[in-house]
Amino acid sequence: MRRHEREIMRYILRMTRDREDALDLFQETWLRAYRAYPRLDSAAGLRPWLFRIATNLCLNHTRDHARRARVISGEEFEAGGRADRAGTGGSPDGVIDLRAKIGKLPNKQRQALVMRKLGGLDYGEIAAALGCSEEAARAGVYLAMKKIKGAE
Repeated sequence: MRRHEREIMRYILRMTRDREDALDLFQETWLRAYRAYPRLDSAAGLRPWLFRIATNLCLNHTRDHARRARVISGEEFEAGGRADRAGTGGSPDGVIDLRAKIGKLPNKQRQALVMRKLGGLDYGEIAAALGCSEEAARAGVYLAMKKIKGAE
């Protein structure tokens, strides 16, 4: 656990962008890993397996969060939407808000990018964690980088 806990926590934090949610999901990741450890295929590798558990939990969290957001009244939604757009344009100094750009990426591309650039995983590990081919993992990182660079 100690070997991977920092990178798993950083990954979850970047995916959720909320410390409290990330701490809950981090704890749930380790609980699920502990329960499922006897069934782990050692050939698949521990690191991608842990990222897969964390990814699934983050996807579930995002889906549940989106469902709750739909309950907000139309007026509250409009007010929140204007505030969000105003806050993602970068700082007054013109510094680009990279977090906002990453946050706007589709889930698979954001996950692949965070795993590769911030987590240091190779494409095989990303593919195992996301349940896709290595080529799809490469494409996800490439497309994410292209979108971020194109948004400048």
